[in-house]
Amino acid sequence: MTPSLETRNLTIRFGGHVAVDSVSCAFVPGTLTAIVGPNGAGKTTYFNLISGQLKASAGEVFLHGEDLSSLPAPLRTRRGLGRAFQLTNLFPNLTVMENVRLAVQSRARLGLNLWSIWSNHRELLGKAEEVLEMVALADKRDVAASALPHGDQRKLEVAILIALEPEVFMFDEPTAGMSVDEVPVILDLIRKLKAERDKTILLVEHKMDVVRELADRIIVLHNGALVADGEPEAVIASPVVQEAYLGVEVKA
Repeated sequence: MTPSLETRNLTIRFGGHVAVDSVSCAFVPGTLTAIVGPNGAGKTTYFNLISGQLKASAGEVFLHGEDLSSLPAPLRTRRGLGRAFQLTNLFPNLTVMENVRLAVQSRARLGLNLWSIWSNHRELLGKAEEVLEMVALADKRDVAASALPHGDQRKLEVAILIALEPEVFMFDEPTAGMSVDEVPVILDLIRKLKAERDKTILLVEHKMDVVRELADRIIVLHNGALVADGEPEAVIASPVVQEAYLGVEVKA
């Protein structure tokens, strides 16, 4: 199958430190790939290079064969790369609904004028309300994003990502900081996206029970390099991965 997303020799250096070291990897639609490794392995930095938050020192990023390497993050989003961050990335002074409807507007190529067009685009408002229902935030539609508890802010960020309707979904620890009761909402959303079979999903996640359940494939980064890539059972069972990269002590 033709890759929807591909990185070729993707590299970034900070002074003498190589944070991502020549990572080449291809991702295909209908597949959820979990990216794992110890803290400092380069997982979030790799995401930042793909989505355009960081400029690579070397290498390329391709979406459906198009080289995105020279494009800034907003243009990569318009091409179909969707990114949810490890730390929330919201308009804090706007309400929950306003955050989501701006994303719907952006997807419809209508710009970011918050007030002028909505009376003429009820279908877009309906789409925003539908997304809020999906993430269980409809009852908080008029609450400022900054007033939400952390778990609800994470749900709102996922709602914004869904509203953008990307072809590639990139989740960076989407359940971090959530209570036990809140986690299933996000995991159910990811399951639904995966079930559509036409989306490419990348997931950085430390919770191995989540990785085992959701992933079709696991890649492992260590010191910025790709050190393992394969089906979950094989990668998780590898002693070197368990001991060195997942923090599990392997008994002799």
